[in-house]
Amino acid sequence: MKTRVQKQQDVTSLNKDFQESPHALLVGFQGITVADDERLRRELREANLKYRVVKNTLAKLAADGTPMEQVKDSFKGATAVALSTDDPVTLAKLMSKWAKEKPLFSFKAAVVEGKAMDVKRIEELANLPSKEELISKIMYVINSGAQRLAVCTAGVARNLTIVIDQVRAQKEESA
Repeated sequence: MKTRVQKQQDVTSLNKDFQESPHALLVGFQGITVADDERLRRELREANLKYRVVKNTLAKLAADGTPMEQVKDSFKGATAVALSTDDPVTLAKLMSKWAKEKPLFSFKAAVVEGKAMDVKRIEELANLPSKEELISKIMYVINSGAQRLAVCTAGVARNLTIVIDQVRAQKEESA
């Protein structure tokens, strides 16, 4: 049994995590085996995401003054919180994959960009390209314009060189 001081430390730690993470998913994990839970935690850790099983009363206290305050009524039953500081898409993709694999794994609430979101929209979010993919696509578009310009200007210089060389060859033949 935890002491009052330990519980206060848990609330403070959770509050800090909730404040630092504008993206969160509350999930019910009842029926998940220990091995599956460890595998989920490992996958989330590799993606730089946080995952914590929470005590509902402490989580409700920790949610005050954070984006999680909007969904604190969802802290009921066996609850875990998956948190992301920068990429809600990766979080949604990983958690949706788990929800498909494990039918007992369910979404309770979602917070994206600091605002509560309907859990039905998590699948839509999971289907979006990740932040890295979007940056890659933007860089490709920017780079392709520059590449085309370079090819065009190089082509003009190359064609000019060919024409000058042909004129020189004609003059040498006629001389």
